[in-house]
Amino acid sequence: MADEQLDQENLNAEAAGADDLGTRVQVLEEQLAAAKDQSLRTAAEVQNIRRRAEQDVEKAHKFALEKFSADLLPVIDSLELALAHSSADDEHVKQIREGVELTLKMFQDTLKRYNLEAVDPHGQPFNPEHHQAMAMQENAEVEPNSVLNVFQKGYLLNGRLLRPAMVVVSKAPAAPQPSIDEKA
Repeated sequence: MADEQLDQENLNAEAAGADDLGTRVQVLEEQLAAAKDQSLRTAAEVQNIRRRAEQDVEKAHKFALEKFSADLLPVIDSLELALAHSSADDEHVKQIREGVELTLKMFQDTLKRYNLEAVDPHGQPFNPEHHQAMAMQENAEVEPNSVLNVFQKGYLLNGRLLRPAMVVVSKAPAAPQPSIDEKA
């Protein structure tokens, strides 16, 4: 009888040990799943950081010339203004005008090489993302919100606005007010 009791206790101990092992295995599997999940999240975070760093470097390369380019724009404006206010027929300024034209062309070629493009919207619809309206003028000959005049060209650097174009925008003519005689 003592042997039977010992066997029964051993069976009970083995059953309890099996339950403990099963519980232990389940706990370890849950910890393993949590560790795998954490590992995947960490790998994804590292990949996102790497991608963001690459984008920052790319933007730094693309827009490194932004401040320098913005400082050069008044020089280009002055050269264009000099050409606009000088006569091509005047013999006294003909050689100076040619020099200014060549200088301006070299500037424009250099700007193009570095993806700096002029925004000259004359006759185009007003775009508040690229244009700054300086005034509005009634005009029945063109569509309302069209650019009538460009005071100063705008510029884009690699597709990003560097300076908006300063423009005069058209508006529809005001409806004529009825006179006092017409009201009566």
